[in-house]
Amino acid sequence: MIVSAESHVVVPSTEMRVPDFFIVGHPKSGTTALYEMLRRHPQIYMPKNKEPWFFADELHDRTPPRPEGTPKTLEEYLALFLAARPEQRLGEASPFYLWSRTAAGRIVEVQPAARIIAIVREPASFLHSLHLQFVKSYIETEADFRKAISLEDARREGKQIPRYTYWPQALLYSEQVRYVEQLQRFGALFPPENILVLIYDDFRSDNEETVRKVLRFLDVDDLASIEVMEANPTVRVRSQRLHHLLHAVSVGRGPVSLAVKASVKAVVPRRLRRSALFAAQDRVVFGAPRPPEEAFMQELRERFKPEVVALSEYLDRDLVSLWGYDDVG
Repeated sequence: MIVSAESHVVVPSTEMRVPDFFIVGHPKSGTTALYEMLRRHPQIYMPKNKEPWFFADELHDRTPPRPEGTPKTLEEYLALFLAARPEQRLGEASPFYLWSRTAAGRIVEVQPAARIIAIVREPASFLHSLHLQFVKSYIETEADFRKAISLEDARREGKQIPRYTYWPQALLYSEQVRYVEQLQRFGALFPPENILVLIYDDFRSDNEETVRKVLRFLDVDDLASIEVMEANPTVRVRSQRLHHLLHAVSVGRGPVSLAVKASVKAVVPRRLRRSALFAAQDRVVFGAPRPPEEAFMQELRERFKPEVVALSEYLDRDLVSLWGYDDVG
């Protein structure tokens, strides 16, 4: 049965398998590294398309241009898993599912027995990394972290939103760190034993043991060899102007970029065009991030301490001490 991504009546085709587990978020919290390590396990199949975004309605209004495309129907989505062997567990990783208000409900419709994996990170450092990622991926155009956060009220009213942003709702930064509310959306639909919440600090300090914990949660061999890795590092955009130009050329926006893209397409194969563009971005546009302004980070910790306290109670773990919120007012 073919069903659109916008539909809430989703019944999988009998010829296709539905994923057994989902890495639901958060971004910039180790989800890419976890995905890369899990997909190398012989008993697990995860598609090369790391973030299908299929179950998050908020991400379908305007999606970024991707060579592999984005699945629009359930059949297209399930086709991502056709190469899996019968004995393998199927999984996917779309880190914005945890933020999404619709993903939990839509996942349970097709897979009530799904196992859910979430990773949470200290709010201030999470938002700083997320902002850098948003600037890099052209979701955000305000490069100043403090100013980007301050624009939230205006953006809630539909103002000061970047013209070409893919996901304007994601720019309401405080919505990203409503951890308890987000986890409760999944907790209301899935049994506790089907939800695993990881702490980013644990993943960073003992990468391998955290992955083995996930393997046990998924009921696969946790003694298999694990290649420890760190993926998707945070970077800073050095030049907003050059970043804008390269992005415009990559998507063919505006008369100049359209002309440049057409000329390049005429003489350069597609794979080389993308490689050249990414190489130019890596060399010229992106650099190591600067340390955040500590005074502003302290302001954010004060703002989000109630969320950290609530999350500590919800998970029955002292995150106030772990994340250094003991002395935060």
